[in-house]
Amino acid sequence: MKILYAIQGTGNGHISRAREIVPLLQQYGDVDLLVSGTQAEVSLAQPLKYKFHGFSFVFGTKGGVDNWATFKIMNLPQLWRDMHSLPLKDYDLIINDFEPVSAWACRLQKIPSVSLSHQCSFVSPNTPRPQKWNYAEWLFKYYSPTTYHVGFHFERYADFIHTPVIRSEIRNMETSNNGHYTVYLPAYDDKTLLNHLSKTDVEWHIFSKRQKEATHIGNVHICPVNNQEFNKSLASCAGLLTGGGFEGPAEALFLQKKVLMIPMTGQYEQRCNALSASKLGVPVVNEIDGHFNNHIANWLNDDKIIQVNFPDETAAIVENLVKKYAR
Repeated sequence: MKILYAIQGTGNGHISRAREIVPLLQQYGDVDLLVSGTQAEVSLAQPLKYKFHGFSFVFGTKGGVDNWATFKIMNLPQLWRDMHSLPLKDYDLIINDFEPVSAWACRLQKIPSVSLSHQCSFVSPNTPRPQKWNYAEWLFKYYSPTTYHVGFHFERYADFIHTPVIRSEIRNMETSNNGHYTVYLPAYDDKTLLNHLSKTDVEWHIFSKRQKEATHIGNVHICPVNNQEFNKSLASCAGLLTGGGFEGPAEALFLQKKVLMIPMTGQYEQRCNALSASKLGVPVVNEIDGHFNNHIANWLNDDKIIQVNFPDETAAIVENLVKKYAR
């Protein structure tokens, strides 16, 4: 069997999940990997068959997307060419993790494909989202359209939605609480975070997209993003301060760490994720502003640990997907 697994390369969550799924898919056939996007620091262990520029947004420094930087790296003519040039007819199964080039190539060539992603959970109207409709609902529907859907979210909002994929390296970790707090907020610059976090009396480990070498300023450590070092910090922390992503908060909750989420400004999916997490009891702050120090203080003083049930079902999900959707 020939399988194409296409992965979104914006952010680290898609690649991190793929690191767990690829070896499982390889039990069923030859797997070709496709990645499009430009913003991930985490890489796959296996070689790529296809690497495309794709369609990515760029993290800003003030809590949102850098629209100008996103526009500058946009290359719609190349995206169009890639969609039309991708050969797909020899594949028995095409799996898509919110990746637009292969999704639209499948649609153009009238070849079925299946989503295996967090984003496809928004196909269900039961998946929480803010009451006010947002144009980003079109992105959920048309950015990476597929024939079938297998989704992941914090809770099972529909039959096709499963709880998060927790990587084996996270499931098998020995955890402790050394009292520090781990931070991953790529939409904020290091100076802003340092200005607020240095005023507390606890230790912070900031993992920064902009830092090239590790540095230590008072009670704040600033480190380049590194999967191994981040996992080590997460396993031994008291809590995770992060954005409105999905995989990072899910892994922290699984490890029974406190979580505080700050969804990116203007990023609808992150607002939806934060709303879902808040229903579990996760505190959410909308932005870093004049009240942020009070929010941090309240979070540090709250020792409540949220209990979640994220069973290890990944192998069974992959097996069922292959049996059900392979041509």
